Amino acid sequence: MIPVFTPPATIGMLGGGQLGRFALMAARSMGYRTVVLDPDPRAPAGAVADEHLVAAYDDPGALDRLAVGCDVVTTEFENPPAHALDRLAGSVTVAPSARAVSIAQDRRTEKRFLDEQGFPVAPYEVVDDTSVAGPVERPSVLKTARMGYDGKGQRGVATAAELHAAWADLGGVPCVLEAALALDAEISVVVARTADARVATYDVAENVHVDGILDCCVVPAWVSGAVADRAVGLGMAIADALDYVGVLAVEFFVVGGDLVVNELAPRPHNSGHWTLDAARTSQFEQQVRAVCGLGLGDTALTAPAVAMVNLLGDLWADGEPGWGAVLDHPAAKLHLYGKQAPRPGRKMGHLTVLADSREEAETQARHLRSLLTA
Repeated sequence: MIPVFTPPATIGMLGGGQLGRFALMAARSMGYRTVVLDPDPRAPAGAVADEHLVAAYDDPGALDRLAVGCDVVTTEFENPPAHALDRLAGSVTVAPSARAVSIAQDRRTEKRFLDEQGFPVAPYEVVDDTSVAGPVERPSVLKTARMGYDGKGQRGVATAAELHAAWADLGGVPCVLEAALALDAEISVVVARTADARVATYDVAENVHVDGILDCCVVPAWVSGAVADRAVGLGMAIADALDYVGVLAVEFFVVGGDLVVNELAPRPHNSGHWTLDAARTSQFEQQVRAVCGLGLGDTALTAPAVAMVNLLGDLWADGEPGWGAVLDHPAAKLHLYGKQAPRPGRKMGHLTVLADSREEAETQARHLRSLLTA
């Protein structure tokens, strides 16, 4: 029997960042009780949970309290210790599974899994202390196998000497060396899947990154219908291959009109934040529905187009930004994450703009953000 959890069941969350914050806000509005485990006493999700366990993610006592007090436990980031999820799974439902999360949290296992399952990936090889001497046959990107995100842990290389230097600069840890591709675009699809294989997907988003950090996300994506349909199909197939439960984001490179899987995110995703304001069911409510075994919500757009821009800590360089222009705009929505310490490159919030066209939405979102630094 596949379990179904209805309110007032208790949902546990490993991780207390903004993704967890939005998911727990959705859960509480649906009538669930919530518990978050995060070592940061000021974690954004901890401020909205019924209970915040301030402890390490693998703390045995905290994990036991989650197991005893929760009906289902999920995660809001891809790097919880897999053994912690395994421990929890011995006595409480965990979704997504430790297997799915462990595949996505290591680029070596992720690439191997995708390759073996027949999904398209860029040419790559594993680089570690036994293989770092190999030649570089084409311009490539060296990425740490674990813990790399928002452009961290990545170096461009074109020669063997650059590879050696980059590998040493990254700490000599296991890495993946990927061919640098000539990109037409970067897109992503957010997929929700239940334990009994019901699936729902959102419109494909087109993403623009600056210094490895998502800067702007626009829906609908400026790609052909065939490319968008193939991205959705691949996203659903990957979720099935993982036997995934929850919300999964799949990022793609568009190269010469074809798709290459860039990486997987076993959680709600930054490129799905627009769903808070422009989809009938947000990705965060969908996460709750999926892990609790409920029917999945309608993913249809509620506007012809939407654009989201991230608000990084750089905007706080001269103090709190003036939010008046954003809050006065009838089609703009402001979301701040409740983080206490703004830093350059740190995601502090985002704003979205709904419009009649993607061009209008993106132009207005970028313009409103520019006013915050004026």
